Amino acid sequence: MNKSLRRTYLGFYQNELTNNILSFWLPRCEDKINGGYFNCYTNNGDRLVSTDKYIWSQGRFVWMFSKLSTMRMFTKAQREEFLRLAGVGAHFLLDHCLIRDDGPIRCTFLTDQTGNPKLVAGGDRLDMSIYADCFVIAGLGKYAASTENRTVFEFARTLYDSAISLYRAGTFQTMPYPLSPHLRAHGLPMIFQNVARELYDAAVLFDADFAGILLSDMDNCSTDILDHFTDECSLVHEVITGDNRFFNTMLGQHINPGHTIEDIWFHVDTADLTGHPERLDQLASIAKATLETGWDVEYGGILHFADIRGGEPRFPFGDTVDEPMSKQISGWGDKLWWVHSEALYTTMLLYTRTGDEVFLDWHNRVMDYTFSTFPNPDGELREWIQIRKRDGSPQDKVVALPVKDPYHIVRNLALLIELLEEWEDAC
Repeated sequence: MNKSLRRTYLGFYQNELTNNILSFWLPRCEDKINGGYFNCYTNNGDRLVSTDKYIWSQGRFVWMFSKLSTMRMFTKAQREEFLRLAGVGAHFLLDHCLIRDDGPIRCTFLTDQTGNPKLVAGGDRLDMSIYADCFVIAGLGKYAASTENRTVFEFARTLYDSAISLYRAGTFQTMPYPLSPHLRAHGLPMIFQNVARELYDAAVLFDADFAGILLSDMDNCSTDILDHFTDECSLVHEVITGDNRFFNTMLGQHINPGHTIEDIWFHVDTADLTGHPERLDQLASIAKATLETGWDVEYGGILHFADIRGGEPRFPFGDTVDEPMSKQISGWGDKLWWVHSEALYTTMLLYTRTGDEVFLDWHNRVMDYTFSTFPNPDGELREWIQIRKRDGSPQDKVVALPVKDPYHIVRNLALLIELLEEWEDAC
């Protein structure tokens, strides 16, 4: 890629981040009275429908603003404002995210506007998802590193120790993706690989021994996924049995292309930090196989779920018919914002690492689809309409949580910008 083209990409992504994404969220996301953030907007962004606060999203916003505060493309005043905004959420989480009982340390899933924990409609417990804990850890870890705040680091470390202990013991919840205990989901070692990475930078500042533990945890999660979830065709099965076998039902023979594509760059981070450059070839093969299998040849874009052979999942449900995750596969043809933003970063990252033009071709294909499909045509809003039907038309549908969440878009745009800046510096 020549310098002119590289600068074209860089300028495009800088503009998208500042003028289309952040312009929507600032200042409308900040709760200036209670702390934390509002993000229960409609999919097209025209209305705030609830002032409740999902802890999952609160942690993500803290990560997002902490990351933005470190980016050189912004002025000193802008970086200071991003760090202030990160603190708005960090202090809300420190005050309100934990369940106050005699059980293990863990996070409530939902609070009201003021931070009081509340049950999700139809739910029977506050700690509905260990994923919420993970996003709090990641957000506070990033904030602790950005501010060099030991108190915040210790809070995040304590929560991490509790969360990974619950994970290893199998005593955790995974709403909105519950799964029977005799099955394993790729999403769990995937997220713990990334969470350990996000906490690592703060650990380097405050506790070298703990930083070493995090490196080991990252490596173990990466190895688990590559050894147990990945088949001989370089495809990552989203669900396997508890004893690490593939199985022949729709649940066992499908892929989640977005998860795999996102996880690829988690693995690259882990390989960089733990000294495993030999993994890059395998990761590149997984990325190619996933993009080829998950691409919608009829309408374009990346499918939400795909059969291991490509296209609509076709295996029978079998004895997993009642698994909630089996029911979610019915939305296999949906086109989701986060899947495509993750693909934008992963393809460019692998192009810079391998020099393989296939990844630049994929990047351009995904880029063309993404920016002709997701951005809101309303010039006053502009932020992406995040959930689309298979043919790319908007749909008003809840995926995972009833929120509008900029986390993936902002994270991937920020990482793309930094990647291109570093490449420019090296040349």
